[in-house]
Amino acid sequence: MSAPPHSSPPAATGNRWIIGARPRTLPAAIVPVAVGAGCAAGLPGDTWWRVALSLLVSLALQVGVNYANDYSDGVRGTDDVRVGPVRLVASGLAAPKAVKRAAFAAFGVAAVAGLVLATQTSFWLLAVGAAALLAAWFYTGGPKPYGYLGLGELFVFVFFGLVATIGTTYVIAERITGASIVMGCAVGALACALLVINNLRDIPTDRAVGKKTLAVRLGDTRTRTMYGALVALAFVAAAAVAAIWRPWTALAALAIPLAVAPLRRVRSGATGRDLIAVLGGTGRLQMAYGLLATIGLIISRHA
Repeated sequence: MSAPPHSSPPAATGNRWIIGARPRTLPAAIVPVAVGAGCAAGLPGDTWWRVALSLLVSLALQVGVNYANDYSDGVRGTDDVRVGPVRLVASGLAAPKAVKRAAFAAFGVAAVAGLVLATQTSFWLLAVGAAALLAAWFYTGGPKPYGYLGLGELFVFVFFGLVATIGTTYVIAERITGASIVMGCAVGALACALLVINNLRDIPTDRAVGKKTLAVRLGDTRTRTMYGALVALAFVAAAAVAAIWRPWTALAALAIPLAVAPLRRVRSGATGRDLIAVLGGTGRLQMAYGLLATIGLIISRHA
């Protein structure tokens, strides 16, 4: 399926570029940095300015992934028929080359900020950063995008869970802690939950164009079960595991009420546009969880 012809795609306005950056996905970039910083609370090190650079890396990587996906899916024709939010290339709001440049510009910002962090901590971070950038582009880019093979959740879990959380703790305290590993898993689970809902919504259109996401491979029912399991994993990790080191991390459980509505909609069989509300609810859950977990991690070190 090819993209509809546009003789001259209109230049995207600032507002459209913001929409193309997909602001609703940004909690996936903010939460792991906040939680990683919480894990570093109380540890030796007075370089908290690195938190700002870590956040810049994470946000720039997330925006870059979003633009890269918009470009790659758009030129492949995957987004020609959409149920979710508008995409720049598929809708003709921006020329493919412009969206591709925006993706690489965001990746460039992430690379520069990451380089600064590496010079202040360890040059091993350069290898991690390079892996993150390559994974971000080849998620839907390149001749054989792994996002089309059902591996998108793995990328999100590793880079927007483990790497972002543990990495933030490391650049602040220059050590890796058990709490940061466990909370990296928790944050990664919620980030994956966002992607799972997005892919659950798109099962019919993705299947039609041969995009074999994990949701397409698992099918509707098992994908809904996976969403619930990911949400549950996040709370168990904080309240039952990370709390071993930092008891107040259990405060994250106060976000459970925010999980009720999204879980109920998913279990009731919501499809199509009805799942857009689940995306929003999951994003709010993720932010509340991240805030409460971060507060709990900090209180535990100073209690």
